[in-house]
Amino acid sequence: MSKQSDEFSAQREALNDIILNRDDINIKRFFALDGAVYRDGALSAKTKELLGLSASLVLRCDDCISYHVIQAHKNGVTDQEFDEVMSIGLVVGGSITIPHIRRAYKLWTGLSE
Repeated sequence: MSKQSDEFSAQREALNDIILNRDDINIKRFFALDGAVYRDGALSAKTKELLGLSASLVLRCDDCISYHVIQAHKNGVTDQEFDEVMSIGLVVGGSITIPHIRRAYKLWTGLSE
């Protein structure tokens, strides 16, 4: 892992702890559902992370992109698979996604070193 991904993951976990230590059952249910949908099922966890990455790219959510880049790497996504997902996100989302693609590649490259 890279320093950037370690910092992102630590901050995400700390912030999630703050939220999940509250008493709101609806938030807890949503977080549980969010985690559950990315587990292996009819589609592999790897495929689901790639879908999440593409959707996050189109929606231009940098935190979401970073999370899915890290998870994709952990799930064994290859450079070629990553490139194809980035190209799909670019075609669907248009040129406005380019700054987000740049940051995704920066993180991906750091994870692969």
